[in-house]
Amino acid sequence: MRIGIFAFFAIIVSLLSGCGYNTFQTGDEAVKSAWSEVINQYQRRADLVPNLVSTVQGYASHEKDVLTQVTQARAQVGGIQATPELINNPEAFAKFQQAQAGLSSALSRLLVVAENYPNLKADASFRDLQAQLEGTENRITVARNRYIKSVEAFNVSVRTFPNNLTAMIFGYQIKPNFSVENEKAISVAPKVDFSAPVKQKAVPAPVEGGKGTPPPGY
Repeated sequence: MRIGIFAFFAIIVSLLSGCGYNTFQTGDEAVKSAWSEVINQYQRRADLVPNLVSTVQGYASHEKDVLTQVTQARAQVGGIQATPELINNPEAFAKFQQAQAGLSSALSRLLVVAENYPNLKADASFRDLQAQLEGTENRITVARNRYIKSVEAFNVSVRTFPNNLTAMIFGYQIKPNFSVENEKAISVAPKVDFSAPVKQKAVPAPVEGGKGTPPPGY
């Protein structure tokens, strides 16, 4: 009797292994691990924002619109609970991605504004914060790429036969992934039109007697 029970469970285990069940477990854990690193790096960036805004405000307090946009974008990011369940909810994931893209855009505009203030650019605190921000953005890119690859591997295992049969039985579904369309759209630099005609300086009339000549440069 015991031998029959052991044989039955052995068959069940072998069937589950052959149909991708163990692959789903491994893939799901890989996705969760990659997601944790993404959140860690995004949080690192969000933590830099208050000091960055405060430093810029000290030199460019009248740039209220840009400073407000960055503050609001960070608040929007902070208002989204980046729980592990979020990566299984396409709608919530899309909102998270949109909020992070909004903060990226706002920070880009803030750094563009900073270029107009030489004293700010020379400030040691600002240079340090800017370097930290650049490093964090690089880490975010690496973390996102790892997450994208882990989700891609998981989704392939869910959709391929015979794993897809096991996925239907146990309720495994494909996970949402990062896209770059929205981020590319909002990060396009404003166009500067240099084609407008330049007004010519008026040439002064010669003085009476014909002795006067226009000064150099006219």
